[in-house]
Amino acid sequence: MPDAGYWISGDRDGLAMQETSSGQPETRSYHKPVMLRECLEGLRIDPQGTYVDVTFGGGGHSLAILEQIKGGRLIAFDQDADAQREAEKINHRSFTFCPSNFRYLKKYLKLHGVSRVNGILADLGVSSHQIDSAQRGFSTRFAGPLDMRMDARATLTAATLLATYTEAQLHRVLGMYGEVRNARTVAQRIVEARARQPLTTTQQLTDLLKPLAPRGKEFKYFAQVFQALRLEVNQEMQALEDFLHQCGEVMATGGRLVVMSYHSLEDRLVKNYINTGNVEGKLEKDFYGNILRPFEAVNRKPLQAAEEEIENNNRARSAKLRIAERNESKVKEHE
Repeated sequence: MPDAGYWISGDRDGLAMQETSSGQPETRSYHKPVMLRECLEGLRIDPQGTYVDVTFGGGGHSLAILEQIKGGRLIAFDQDADAQREAEKINHRSFTFCPSNFRYLKKYLKLHGVSRVNGILADLGVSSHQIDSAQRGFSTRFAGPLDMRMDARATLTAATLLATYTEAQLHRVLGMYGEVRNARTVAQRIVEARARQPLTTTQQLTDLLKPLAPRGKEFKYFAQVFQALRLEVNQEMQALEDFLHQCGEVMATGGRLVVMSYHSLEDRLVKNYINTGNVEGKLEKDFYGNILRPFEAVNRKPLQAAEEEIENNNRARSAKLRIAERNESKVKEHE
């Protein structure tokens, strides 16, 4: 499937690293992380600072951050067991890995004795490793089970969702998270099909969708449906909301929040939070008319990957990068 252009995901895989005798990280190629230079510039790394990569994936961004840290610290998060195995390859005194969803940011920072950080990086979406693993069921390119769990310990799979959600619930998920125009019809067909036979594989689902897809846009349509199911299975939008609202509480004055998203739903939440201090986008002002928000946008419009990078990594095509800085004048007002 040409979902390299349509599949909404982040290629977060990167490098594996061992610390040399000189204390410097030594890296080897794995996959190229998206917009690496822009992310590092956005973080404006202080070698003595404390940074968080809440989407470790294959470690590409994390390892590049570690290369710039001298006396500082990097704390990485990921709920995926494969990401944890990649993280275990890193032998660096400045690195700490948290096997958790980033919605528990504050909890794990406190657990590791951290109250303030100087920068947070979030590369949202699915890692290329997850997409390219047929057994994970994230992509329509491969025949595999309808799983789609980022955390294999979770109980809800895409197959379970399709088997147990009501027609109304399916309609809501497909319309809200996939922006599928004929979501009601798709929901109805799913309910009809599962009465005859359980939907358990990616092939069964795409076969069901083929007659409903706009001609010439089948792959994009499949990706929208798969995205909707993935977001619901992993509660990704709720986790993103939880995460964003904690960023202002743990970020030191002048610290940078760098978030890369791959579809409009994520980007809208990030934009709203940066501009208004909440994901709903509701402006709150103080007595003097100043907007009460913990961050100020560094780039008013999201940065996008250069054409050269897109040519080398088509998954960078959908990436939108927003950067914000902790506003000193708002620290007192929020704490």
